[in-house]
Amino acid sequence: MTTTTLAVLVLLLPFLGAAAGLLLGRSAPGFVRPLAVLPTLTAAVLAVVVAARQGGGRSIDASTRLTPTGSVPVDLALHLDGFAVLVAVLVGLVATCVQIYSTAYLKDDARYPSYAALVSLFTSAMLLVVYSGDLMVLLVGWEIMGICSYFLVGHYWETPEARAASLKAFLVTKLGDVPFLIGLFALAADTGTFRITGILAAVTNGGLDHPTLIALLLLAGVAGKSAQFPLHTWLPDAMAGPTPVSALIHAATMVAAGIYFVARLLPVFAASGAALVVLAVMAAVTMIGSGLAALAQDDIKRVLAYSTIGQLGYMSGALAVGDRGAAVFHLLSHGAFKAVLFLAAGVAIHAAGTNSLAAMSRMGGLTKRIPDAYWTMTVALLALAAIPPFAGFFSKEAVLVAAEHTAFGDRDVAPAAAGWTILVAGLLAAVLTAAYATRLWLLAFRGRGPEVPDHGRQPVAMTSVLWVLAVPTIAFGLTAGALTDWFDGQGLAPSLTTAVLSTGVGLVGGLVTYGAWRHTTAYAADRPPVGAVVAHPDAEPALVEAEAIASHTAVYGTIADAPDPSDPGRLLLGPLHRHAVTGFHLDALYTAAFVRPVGAAARLVRFLDREVVDTYVRGSAAIARGLGTAVRRAQNGNVQTYLGALLAGTLVLAIAAVVFANVYAGA
Repeated sequence: MTTTTLAVLVLLLPFLGAAAGLLLGRSAPGFVRPLAVLPTLTAAVLAVVVAARQGGGRSIDASTRLTPTGSVPVDLALHLDGFAVLVAVLVGLVATCVQIYSTAYLKDDARYPSYAALVSLFTSAMLLVVYSGDLMVLLVGWEIMGICSYFLVGHYWETPEARAASLKAFLVTKLGDVPFLIGLFALAADTGTFRITGILAAVTNGGLDHPTLIALLLLAGVAGKSAQFPLHTWLPDAMAGPTPVSALIHAATMVAAGIYFVARLLPVFAASGAALVVLAVMAAVTMIGSGLAALAQDDIKRVLAYSTIGQLGYMSGALAVGDRGAAVFHLLSHGAFKAVLFLAAGVAIHAAGTNSLAAMSRMGGLTKRIPDAYWTMTVALLALAAIPPFAGFFSKEAVLVAAEHTAFGDRDVAPAAAGWTILVAGLLAAVLTAAYATRLWLLAFRGRGPEVPDHGRQPVAMTSVLWVLAVPTIAFGLTAGALTDWFDGQGLAPSLTTAVLSTGVGLVGGLVTYGAWRHTTAYAADRPPVGAVVAHPDAEPALVEAEAIASHTAVYGTIADAPDPSDPGRLLLGPLHRHAVTGFHLDALYTAAFVRPVGAAARLVRFLDREVVDTYVRGSAAIARGLGTAVRRAQNGNVQTYLGALLAGTLVLAIAAVVFANVYAGA
């Protein structure tokens, strides 16, 4: 079987599993779980085979044209290069782990069949984006992911938070997709093709007439899909969905699509130095702002959401300095440890009965109750904080090394200003990352108070996948040197200067946070838990999470007015905390700048339609009805009445004729 045939199977298997799961969900529920896991698992294995066959060598291209589409053709095309095959392996691995985890997490959920089918469709759409060699075909997968995210984020539709979050995610990402689509058409108009290979060839030969305009239009879609400033606000609210969905979106699908798209078409963006500077500034603001916001959040999943935004900022920063190898390297390592973090957080939420870190900090014995989640989450947090020798250290250093080389003029792909922006912002973000990672670990696993109720051992389906994903979290960075061919032959080893500097500032951030925690816990012994939810020992994890979402007001920012002295984030941020906890009021700003004016305009249009336009319509109808009534009353069948009316009319006409005759005669 050829490599391209295997790649097509990788795309089709999750899609067929989704279709079969939807069809058999009601009639044969026993087949739902196998249809959710087996096609995705098989696709993951085949993705590994495709990666091994591709071997990091020359890209493999295949295409077919089903029907003519005008001057710019659209082809069903595959483009398998080193980046594509590695990202496909990540997508397959994380999606398989999420499906296995979900079989236990949503064991008794009545909507599990549709949930599992949507996860499979989500996976298939992301694989289509990864393998596609034509931008119009890529756009199909891009939009399917947006639709799937709407339904999956709103899985707990009984809660108003989940409904609002799903609608917000859909609208914000679609807001970015409009200029993105225009940018795709402009790119095709300049290059004469939607094929990625043709576009890259045209850019190499100087065939791009409007590089800055095209790059900025495309970046709008990337900012929406990959949650970059200023279109990142949907991602923290999307935590209202089930935890496995959060793991899938944050680790391998949706948000990774934008980064991967820019990496695929980096020469298009590199053709405009202005676009790279804009991308660098966007990445810098995203890294620092999300780090400050994460340090202020009380909800454990919301901390991880802002963490994802910040790490995506690192990837965007690598692309802004023209190093797509470093960007994809960090995408892969981040996908592994972020999946661990979210899935382990789901176990912690079930065990503690709450998603509030303030509540967890007043619970003892959580570490003993969930040892698998504790150890794997500890490893993943070390990787997030870029502590050697974990994967996050190597991938983050690759980003900083690329920025260093650009800043000092060793690379001329991007302006030096972009390099300095990413280097400085990356080091500041390293401090913040270590700080909020340390804070999360201390509040979640070093609580002081009554022991957490014993819910029994967590299901094997939930704990086993944590260890599977912990392997690349630990080893991927150490083995990345063997994957140089898959990364365009670029070296990914950290330099001594950036390694020492970034690790040093990270350790400082962690130690300062630990010191602040020691200081604050002395004042918090008698305070009640904030946002706590008492879970029944036999409650299903998904039901515990749904209850926590519905009752934990801290998720949506009202905790800003309820000081918690045990939180070191408050001490570290000081007066900035009340702004950081709400994401620096961006939602309020957007509400004032866009939502309210649009709402006012809609109300005005409704008023004009109902009170002005409809008034004329109703008036015309009333006049017609009145005339009809008058005529109907006159038609009473009485001959004398008819003759009287005829004579009266004749008399009126005669008088009128005499009057007008005299008037004309006098004139």
